[in-house]
Amino acid sequence: MTKLITLNEFIVSKQKDFPFATGELSRLLSDIVSAAKIVSNDVRKAGLVDHILGAQGGQNVQGEEQQKLDVVADVAFIRAFENGGEVCGIASEENDDFLAFASATAQNANYVVLFDPLDGSSNIDVNVSIGTIFSIYRRISPVGTPATREDMLQPGTQQVAAGYVLYGSSTILVYSTGNGVNGFTLDPSIGEFFLSHPDMRMPENGRFYSLNEGNLQAFDPTLRAYIAYCQSNDNQTGKPYSGRYIGSLVADFHRNLIKGGIYIYPAVPSAPKGRLRLLYECNPLAFIAEQAGGLATDGKQRILDIQPTELHQRVGFYIGAKLMVEKAMGL
Repeated sequence: MTKLITLNEFIVSKQKDFPFATGELSRLLSDIVSAAKIVSNDVRKAGLVDHILGAQGGQNVQGEEQQKLDVVADVAFIRAFENGGEVCGIASEENDDFLAFASATAQNANYVVLFDPLDGSSNIDVNVSIGTIFSIYRRISPVGTPATREDMLQPGTQQVAAGYVLYGSSTILVYSTGNGVNGFTLDPSIGEFFLSHPDMRMPENGRFYSLNEGNLQAFDPTLRAYIAYCQSNDNQTGKPYSGRYIGSLVADFHRNLIKGGIYIYPAVPSAPKGRLRLLYECNPLAFIAEQAGGLATDGKQRILDIQPTELHQRVGFYIGAKLMVEKAMGL
């Protein structure tokens, strides 16, 4: 009988990959796991508890309507990071500015975390899969001082770990520390994540494409030509690709990671810089994609090479199977 490996056992077994961290990164990942369990539980009962389901009544910094569960998830993760003692500051999609934790313990911590607490939350009311996305960096400000904006505005190449949690038919946590990608599924009966998807690899090619085709006429000619290629019999499969667009980034990405495909959310005239957030969505998923053998660009350049200038910077996003992304870019 195959021995089941818990997420905590796996994290501890990989501590040797980070001799400089002396267990700090492992504890930080454990804090993320704890918060994810809380959010997963709240997502499961979202349809039963009136104060969780639906809109909060306000807007986040993006001008988007906040769902009640957005706020619940944001608070759960911030508390986990502040109480865990391994993080000196955070930046979240739901907050206008970054947050530097005030305690002496926090100011002596070595990491910052950037995260989207609940990606795809507009789908909560219709019971579609949603997720959490996170990105971990070592601080660049002096240890013993408050976290700074510069700690948050690091290029994606500086990530030491990144991942996501998918709250779907099961709750799955996928992460990488730069040594491959592994996925873990939550057993709700005992509240434990178990290794279910070891050494995940994205196929070099695929037959799924994910994008909002309602915006087709706003796409640039190269992208319109690629969509025509996907819908023709002249592509590498000899028959039209299958369009699969859930509208939850984590869910669309997770499917393509496993089965092979491409997700595209391009810049368009109404959003010339793109719509997805570089720091909270694109960088962490780009890190995962590259670790799994995939590719992520803004349509022209590698996502991880972009130097951030704003906390809520937006970019175009092409991510998925390497050969599909290259083809979509016209390479």
